Amino acid sequence: MKLGKQVLTGAALAALLVSPLAAGAADTKGAVSDSWITSKTKIALFADERVKGSEVSVTTTHGTVYLHGKVDSAEAKSAAAEVAKGIEGVQTVKNDLQVVSPAARKAVDANDKDLAKAVESRLSRDSQLKKVDVRTDAGVVTLSGSVPSINASAKASEMARAVPGVKAVKNELALNQ
Repeated sequence: MKLGKQVLTGAALAALLVSPLAAGAADTKGAVSDSWITSKTKIALFADERVKGSEVSVTTTHGTVYLHGKVDSAEAKSAAAEVAKGIEGVQTVKNDLQVVSPAARKAVDANDKDLAKAVESRLSRDSQLKKVDVRTDAGVVTLSGSVPSINASAKASEMARAVPGVKAVKNELALNQ
């Protein structure tokens, strides 16, 4: 983007876009909100040329930023974590990005969709697990949402792990309160 005779880099453009919004970033206690951290992290990742931000999913819970998705290299994965750690209000970063070469991406994406459908199908048969969200990256299934008990959480992990092709299960389920 040209502004006068200067050309803005991706990072400068992101800073320009974020600055006017900073006044609404803090909640009544003065802490930076999770949604604000998520938005700011997404903008920064999109602006960083080392990371293809559109392929990275970002969520934030209590100041912990979770990075999910696929990147082309280990360098892109570490760059994404570095960018997220630099965002104001971030307490920690959980980098669950999968390194998948562009050549293997289509096969992995297709397989992930099939795995997610299979896990969702199994979980939907149990009334306590119908609302569990399922995300799959390179064969790693992540379960999120809330369940009524620790037993239901464990059961969801067991059911997901039993699906052929699942390499691992990350259980991020919270207990209903």
